[in-house]
Amino acid sequence: MAKTIDEQSKEKAYALFDSGAIHAIEVGTTEGLRQIHKYLFDGLFSFAGQIREKNISKGNFRFASSLYLSESLKKIEQMSEKTFEEIIAKYVEMNIAHPFMEGNGRSGRIWLDLMLKKNLKQCVDWSRIGKRAYLSAMERSPVNDLELRELVRSALTGKIDDREIFMKGIDRSYFYEETVNDNGEE
Repeated sequence: MAKTIDEQSKEKAYALFDSGAIHAIEVGTTEGLRQIHKYLFDGLFSFAGQIREKNISKGNFRFASSLYLSESLKKIEQMSEKTFEEIIAKYVEMNIAHPFMEGNGRSGRIWLDLMLKKNLKQCVDWSRIGKRAYLSAMERSPVNDLELRELVRSALTGKIDDREIFMKGIDRSYFYEETVNDNGEE
C-alpha cells in the first residue's frame, strides 16, 4: 500500500533531525522556513520550498495577500527574536503570512523550535500541548497571542538536542494537521 503524502513527509521530518541537516537551516529567516518546507515536501508537492503566488484562506480567515507577501516576509524576517515574546510574535506573523500553498504549520513549528533553540536554549515539548488548545490559540493569535504564549511557555524544555523530544514533536505536529470531523473527533 502506498504511503500518504503526510506519512512520507513525516519520514522526511524525522530524517531532517537524524541526518543532521537541521543544523544547516538558517534560523529565523524566510529562507530557513523555505529550506524546511523544501526538505519536508520535496518530491511530494510541486511547490515544495516555493513562496505561493495565489491567495489562500482557511475557514473565514484570509492569509496575507500574495500581492504583498514578499514585502510582508521581509518585514517578518527583520523582527527581533531576542525574547520569548518576540519569538512568538514573529511566529504568529509568519503564520498570518502563510507563505506556502500547503505545509505551513508543519514547517512553521520546526522553524519556531529552531528560533527558541538558538536564542533561548529551549524548545517546545509539543507532546504537552493538546490539539484543540493549540489550534484555538493559533486561531486567536492574530488578535492576541497571550493564549499561545502561555501554551508554549508551559511546554518549554531545555532538552534542545533530545531526539525523543524532537520525534514526539513531529508526531504531534502532524497530528495537529489531521482533519477533525463534525463531531470534533480526529
